[in-house]
Amino acid sequence: MKLRDTARFGTVCVHAGQEPDPATGAIITPIYQTSTYVQEGLGRHKGYEYARTQNPTRAALEGNLAAIERGRAAYAFASGMAATSAVLTLLQAGDHVVVTDNVYGGTYRLFEQVLRKFGLDFSYVDTAAVDEIEAAFRPETRMLFVETPTNPLLRLTDLAAAVELAHRRGAVLVVDNTFASPYVQRPIELGADLVVHSTTKFLNGHSDSVGGAVVAAREDHADWLRFVQNAEGAILGPMDAWLVLRGTKTLPLRMERHNTNALALAEYLDAHPKVTRVHYPGLPAHPQHALACRQMHGFGGLIAFELGSIERARTLLESVRLMALAESLGGVETLISHPASMTHASVPRERRERMGLTEDLVRVSVGIEDLEDLQEDLARALDRV
Repeated sequence: MKLRDTARFGTVCVHAGQEPDPATGAIITPIYQTSTYVQEGLGRHKGYEYARTQNPTRAALEGNLAAIERGRAAYAFASGMAATSAVLTLLQAGDHVVVTDNVYGGTYRLFEQVLRKFGLDFSYVDTAAVDEIEAAFRPETRMLFVETPTNPLLRLTDLAAAVELAHRRGAVLVVDNTFASPYVQRPIELGADLVVHSTTKFLNGHSDSVGGAVVAAREDHADWLRFVQNAEGAILGPMDAWLVLRGTKTLPLRMERHNTNALALAEYLDAHPKVTRVHYPGLPAHPQHALACRQMHGFGGLIAFELGSIERARTLLESVRLMALAESLGGVETLISHPASMTHASVPRERRERMGLTEDLVRVSVGIEDLEDLQEDLARALDRV
């Protein structure tokens, strides 16, 4: 039996996809920084011909990610957006996709400004409501693309219900699992067909690599994605693959701390008189708290909260000292951002407001620092609001 079938999650993170280097016995997968491979003769080689098609470091990461997400195969790309773009090549002109309305701004930009030009159609609905998903389906709907938890409002999609609906209607279910990480939720175990990650975030965990991955549950999808990865060439380089492999080894330990710190900060903010609303699925007041308890292992490292005005949000964002004002998320350090002008600036303002992504909304990617220091930093900033 494979390691993934016999070992627990933390052990799989450390070992899956990796063997000691056959040449030296090195326990850590080497960085195979090469563009080509010497062949023994015509038609005779060691399984590697050209580095766009195969690279041992990338292959080790792909085996690791497939095992962590419990998928059939994984493919690593140069960014999360490259991974998402590869998934959409499963479709053809005339096909329709139902999408989470609060999807990542870059995903929305790709769908609306690039892929519509090639004949794909998209409908955006609140996928927290199963009846809204079903109402959006058409005879030509071929894919349901959900992000859960969403960025940055942290709304959830019931994955078991989404699987049942998509498969009953003959559609593929794709889940962007970036915000949760495989430690918090594993959609393929609930029946999803494809999982997408920006490996830049929790999988890498150290803010020093940009990448993406797709994990496939079905053989036909795996075969196509392997072909597309090679044909389009948006591959993850060996150095970045090595960095993500380093990150996945500590994923369970980091996520435990992210979860613990984020829950404590969410509770602190929820009780603060200057905060008007907190979005965090770990709070009992969250409208989908019960679903989070069923579907997730912990509630994740992201918090969003509202302060009542853009001026108050600006004061807080410019007053924190330990938290870094920056885009991205999932690193060991705490990052704070203003989604309306940063991560979701490409989404039209009226659309942002309709979703509840207001100008006073602040997002925190909670790191693994000492909780007391993070809380003190927020307290000092809130005193100035």
